[in-house]
Amino acid sequence: MKSLSELQAIKDRVRDTVLPPAGKAETRVVVGMATCGIAAGATPVLDALVEGTKNLENVTVSKTGCVGICQYEPVVEIFEPGKDKVTYVKMDAEKAARVIEEHLKGGKVVEDFLLSNEKGEKTALKDTAFYKPQQRVVLRNCGLIDPENIEEYIAMDGYAALGKVLTEMTPEQVIEEIKKSGLRGRGGGGFPTGVKWGLCAPNKAPQKYVVCNADEGDPGAFMDRSVLEGDPHCIIEAMTIAGYAIGATKGYVYVRAEYPIAVDHLQKAIEQAHEYGLLGKDIFGSGFEFELYIRLGAGAFVCGEETALMTSIEGNRGEPRPRPPYPAVKGLYDSPTIENNVETFANVPQIILRGADWFASMGTEKSKGTKVFALGGKIKNTGLVEIPMGTTLHDIIDKIGGGIPNGKKFKAAQTGGPSGGCIPAKLIDTEVDYDNLIAIGCMMGSGGLIVMDEDNCMVDMAKFFLEFTVDESCGKCTPCRVGTKRLLEILDKITAGKGTLEDVDRLEQLCYYIKQNSLCGLGQTAPNPVLATLKFFREEYIAHVVDKKCPAGVCKDLLTYTIDKDKCIGCGLCSRNCPVSTIHKTDYVAEGHKLPSYEIDPEKCIKCGVCMQNCKFGAISKQ
Repeated sequence: MKSLSELQAIKDRVRDTVLPPAGKAETRVVVGMATCGIAAGATPVLDALVEGTKNLENVTVSKTGCVGICQYEPVVEIFEPGKDKVTYVKMDAEKAARVIEEHLKGGKVVEDFLLSNEKGEKTALKDTAFYKPQQRVVLRNCGLIDPENIEEYIAMDGYAALGKVLTEMTPEQVIEEIKKSGLRGRGGGGFPTGVKWGLCAPNKAPQKYVVCNADEGDPGAFMDRSVLEGDPHCIIEAMTIAGYAIGATKGYVYVRAEYPIAVDHLQKAIEQAHEYGLLGKDIFGSGFEFELYIRLGAGAFVCGEETALMTSIEGNRGEPRPRPPYPAVKGLYDSPTIENNVETFANVPQIILRGADWFASMGTEKSKGTKVFALGGKIKNTGLVEIPMGTTLHDIIDKIGGGIPNGKKFKAAQTGGPSGGCIPAKLIDTEVDYDNLIAIGCMMGSGGLIVMDEDNCMVDMAKFFLEFTVDESCGKCTPCRVGTKRLLEILDKITAGKGTLEDVDRLEQLCYYIKQNSLCGLGQTAPNPVLATLKFFREEYIAHVVDKKCPAGVCKDLLTYTIDKDKCIGCGLCSRNCPVSTIHKTDYVAEGHKLPSYEIDPEKCIKCGVCMQNCKFGAISKQ
């Protein structure tokens, strides 16, 4: 393909298949086959639908990416001419067979498998509290198109932005449009994307590079993976546009090897783009050429830092480099390079097509557009959400997320993973954008949002993230290599009930030293979870070191299991299930009568909680 007219012809031919309008005969059955869907059992569902519909006329079955409602996977959606889309959730092969018989053959929706809203009523996906507040820009094609079919991407305006750029705009105009949009890096730092491109463009060199960071190592984060699995062509298109803007002819997508589906879809998309003339030489007859390559990462968290990532692409150990010089001047292979993450790039084609003003109309004054979050933890509705910048944490948790399950109280939300901090319940009305989060000592990060309730210990949470950072430190600089280990040692001491008030002071002082002296962003942000919990939950640290108690009942060394003899009926279930035989029978005198009961030897108890799990009468408690 070398012309825009051929692109338009494909769009005209295929679009009605992707989104069947009234009057068209074909019914489209779509199965979510992203990692979340496959893990939930979508493969036999797909097989059952393909086999069961092979003799049905005008019915096609295809794969798609993540629909967003990960907790309801496997998900099957049916598009019928002149009718609303139907979403079936928590499917299996038997349910699929019933859908074929009753819906596809009988024309009747199987209400048993539909979504229910917060009132328990059967409802369409678009009418749920989970979806209503969302504005899908980055995720616009995920869950809709077949990611392995380039023509379905083209049908949804795919590669039209690239065609516009190469035939109507100069590189300077492209950069200016990105600047005007207000797009900021979605990888965590929030640096203005257009400014970054503008710093690289004037630098003369025989070769320049565009790099996409798809490493995504934060615990609980899966936004970039879902985009690559569900809409890989948008990244190819965006990186090609970026290459044109800065004068680069080569690009690399650095994606972790633990994302095999994302890698497979991306590789197929690159091959298809070459086949259709959308990568390679003389794209759209403009004379511009661009080549794209995949580099697999081995799962090193530090390679999320741009200079460490580039060092890894070069075939060396992933370690950060001192800056300056910045990558825009001296990056990959010592050449001028720009690096953005998957979500940042995914916004670019829509900005070019719809205009900078359209994008800037969403969000806040300094944080434009939308943000994708991977919502997880103690929350009813888990999955991917895309909301305008400036949406309050309250709306994300209580409206979109459906609130905290089991009647528990919201305690905090961790943003930014190991590099971020926690937002406490008292700040639940905070508008989520770059500047507001930084103002309270947190950060956006790449978009993981982990919700915690009253049963979470904040000292333990800080320890969890620090354990991750200690393991992932590359060891190049002493403040990070040694400092984070000392932080972890102090936290271990506190959670074991051996800490002092002086340890809490030392902990805070060391945090600031590490932040100020570490070489790269990993070390500079590693203390953030500790500092945030110290700021908002210092009383929990005090309880651990002064009272030798864990208020949330999480830290094992500070727990004591006791049996309430007024509630104990002497059944012995606790004793028979104790793995270390530390629960013994005893007599209990009540109203002049000896009654059988049990007691726990605190010296021998390993605090595993098995006794409490097995007691059917609520006689065992932990303090």
